[in-house]
Amino acid sequence: MTPEQASLLIKEAAYKLGFGACGIAQVASADTEALYFDQWIAAGNHAGMQYMENYRALRLDPTDLIPGAQSIISVALNYYPTVKQAPDAPQIAYYAYGKDYHIVMKAKLQQLCAELIEPLGILPSTTQARCFTDSAPLLERYWAWKAGLGWIGKNTNLIIPKQGSYFFLGELVVDIPLAYDAPIKSRCGSCTQCLKHCPTGALESPRMLNANKCLSYLTIEHKGEIPAKQAAQLGKRFYGCDTCQQVCPWNRFAHPTQEAAFEPNPALLALDEATLSTLTREQYQQIFKNSPVKRAKYEGLMRTQAQRKVT
Repeated sequence: MTPEQASLLIKEAAYKLGFGACGIAQVASADTEALYFDQWIAAGNHAGMQYMENYRALRLDPTDLIPGAQSIISVALNYYPTVKQAPDAPQIAYYAYGKDYHIVMKAKLQQLCAELIEPLGILPSTTQARCFTDSAPLLERYWAWKAGLGWIGKNTNLIIPKQGSYFFLGELVVDIPLAYDAPIKSRCGSCTQCLKHCPTGALESPRMLNANKCLSYLTIEHKGEIPAKQAAQLGKRFYGCDTCQQVCPWNRFAHPTQEAAFEPNPALLALDEATLSTLTREQYQQIFKNSPVKRAKYEGLMRTQAQRKVT
């Protein structure tokens, strides 16, 4: 089987599993991203995410993940909700409506890998392969761009043509050559809606996100009190922030996910201010079971709620 034939069958298998996009990039050092990444770190824009400083070489050159790695298969899975919270409810980012995406994506990637190497025989049985979804120091958006899935928008999200940006990304790194896709040039044009509407000005310039100001970082990853200036902009936001995606014109193409695991928990949809104001640890465990929201832990959610009430 030629690399071209194998690549075509890989994409067909990915689409049958429900992925909304699939592309393939050649493994190489991400030299064009190195300067941007180093400047971002040097400016302290990663805030308290000190782990971003680790494994620099691996981030920029994934060959250490698999000896002899030659190709990265990038896939995207739509999470745009079929049903949304009421506008007056404490708002949770769309990506966290359903089951933890790490669990869902890992299972799908493992299934894709198994089908390619075993039943379908698309990849040789001697192929070395590893699956990743936000689980290794890979520059996921960069590799998705290199694989031709879309472009990295001014809001730093990967934007897929005629589909938008409400997608999880995953990778399958293999040690065989395949046919490679071409990167897509940015189609943001002169649009600056994401920069204009960022509630805290965290998008300081195109593709330059200062996490110290970002409500997603501050309500999910940040430990301790949210700075008063940013807390004053929380409004109904309780976990995460989708504003830069909601105002993006490309997301007019977003369509509801077909992935059952991302259907919102009814208890999450029913969450209101009254329940949240007296939320117990037991209720937290029930409402957010297997949810990405647990990333912030009970204490983090209650911290955010207290600061929302103040503002």
